[in-house]
Amino acid sequence: MVERPRILSAAGLFAGLALLLALAPAAQAQKIVCWKDKSGKVVGCGDRVPPEFQQNESKTLDNRGITRQTNVSAEEAARLKQEAEKKAALKAEEDRKIAEQRRQDSALINTYTSEKEIDQRRDRELQVVDLQLTPLKASLKTAAEAEAASQKRNAEIVKSGKTASPSMVDDLARTADERKRIEARVAEKEADKAAINKRYADQKARYIELRGSTAAPAAAAPAPAAKK
Repeated sequence: MVERPRILSAAGLFAGLALLLALAPAAQAQKIVCWKDKSGKVVGCGDRVPPEFQQNESKTLDNRGITRQTNVSAEEAARLKQEAEKKAALKAEEDRKIAEQRRQDSALINTYTSEKEIDQRRDRELQVVDLQLTPLKASLKTAAEAEAASQKRNAEIVKSGKTASPSMVDDLARTADERKRIEARVAEKEADKAAINKRYADQKARYIELRGSTAAPAAAAPAPAAKK
């Protein structure tokens, strides 16, 4: 067994390594291992890595001085493992997206036979939302008028030098809250319409791409009548 040398200078270290390799019988595939400190500097060579350096990078050389194996440090191994896990997660997510896109494409092709059918389904969904919007907008108009009337009554009281009664203050707050509540509902429905338009526009664009067709050109607006 080769005795483990103490930490030497670079010149002394490699001179000792050369001697170890020279003494190794050519017929015997004796191996020498060299280890590094935390900074990556080779600090020793021998037949085994000392316990205090086993978490660091090391290299195993054969009797001709050729590196046969490199062991990375525990810190580097942990970094490489984390990097590999991250790549695997990204690959899995990419595969999931590809599979989902294929599923959606298949459903799209099997659901519609033409671009016109996509437009028709979009219009039906928009019509449902419009039917919900009509009474909401009427309610909003009523609520806004009620709030304006309450504000007017309060302004007249203040102008006369009187103090608004608690019931008047409550009425002001109630009518304002009601108007805001209905406005929020109207905004939700308008957002629903925008989402429907976008969803079907995306579907139609993808359908055209999958079918390899082109969208029908928009009908030209009629020319204005000639003035007499």
